[in-house]
Amino acid sequence: MRIRINGEEQQVDCRTLQELLEDLGHGPSTVATAVNQEFVPIGERREFTLSADDSVDIIAPMSGG
Repeated sequence: MRIRINGEEQQVDCRTLQELLEDLGHGPSTVATAVNQEFVPIGERREFTLSADDSVDIIAPMSGG
């Protein structure tokens, strides 16, 4: 299915948000996530089902200043 990840359209085979994060190499607590501009907590990612045309935002913390 095609979804948008951080503004870029991509073809993915993942069914859940957790599967997507694992495929992209993100650890479970290293990023914040939102789908269609709604925050998705860590505890809900495993059951959060993705749909075609969803917009996923993955935000990683940055250090420095």
